[in-house]
Amino acid sequence: MLRGRTAGKALPVAIVVGTVLSLVNQGAVIIDGTAAADTWFRVAVNYAVPFIVASVGYLSGRRIRPDAAGWCRYLARYHDERPGITERVLNVAAARGVGSPYRWLVEPLRSSPGPILDLACGSAPTRDLLPDARWLGVDTSWGEFGLATAAGRGPVVLGRADALPVAEDAVTDVCAAMCLPLLTPLEGVLGEVRRVLRPGGRIVALVPSRLGWHPVGAARWLRVFRALGIHDQPWPNPQARDGLAPLLRAHGFVVDRCEHKVFWREVDTPEQAALIVDGLYLPEAEPGRVEQAKRALGSRARPGRRLPFPLRRVVAQLPDHEPEKEGSPP
Repeated sequence: MLRGRTAGKALPVAIVVGTVLSLVNQGAVIIDGTAAADTWFRVAVNYAVPFIVASVGYLSGRRIRPDAAGWCRYLARYHDERPGITERVLNVAAARGVGSPYRWLVEPLRSSPGPILDLACGSAPTRDLLPDARWLGVDTSWGEFGLATAAGRGPVVLGRADALPVAEDAVTDVCAAMCLPLLTPLEGVLGEVRRVLRPGGRIVALVPSRLGWHPVGAARWLRVFRALGIHDQPWPNPQARDGLAPLLRAHGFVVDRCEHKVFWREVDTPEQAALIVDGLYLPEAEPGRVEQAKRALGSRARPGRRLPFPLRRVVAQLPDHEPEKEGSPP
């Protein structure tokens, strides 16, 4: 981080931001010649924090995308071996005023007449939050299917997101929890979403997002990623994270809402730390690196220790009527 391209990107940001903060907050004391040791410590922090944040942002954009076939095999094996992992990681995270990520996700769907299609539903955590809705879950994983069925969360059917076992114009809403950055081919998946939605239908999606200005949280994640030897999780569709709104617009949707929230999850035991690391998608990580990351996070686990999970919710709607083709009769 302190050399090469990372430093070349982060240092200019740190110099500009750190200088501005120092002039605003400590400038008068320094000019008067009354600066003490704690003054210079604050000046150092003014430069260090933007350097760390800029470095994390730069490194998170540098990642190797897996090949499509290899990624699909990995994703299927991952969820068959760890059914319910995403729910276990996220369900106890919370943000002020909205509760868990899943509660925030389904809020726009509570008044939906249905049917609601839960795309790549996993263990179907949204079903419990929409108990009276006309709801259908679809997933490819036998492990997730078995867990959802055993929990009484249904109906759930097995099916691919790019070949949904649902008729055209069949649903009013598609719920997509944490799946769009993972599903391939994304063009085919979004085409299927359009096909099954009725005119005026909506997609309500929850996706991972950038952390933003949270230096302490960024430093904690950086420690985990450094132990793993990666810069970020190798999702095949990074454009479906913070770029999801323009992506949906390009596919004919009208974006109604695009909102960002940081959810915080307590990491109070080494077991919880291990669960969070197991919840990461790491198709090429060495087992020794994974154990090292678990130890790095677990060694600092204690009551009150929290880890941030930045998420973005996008609500987008299809037009009530498809645009008329040129030359078509009025």
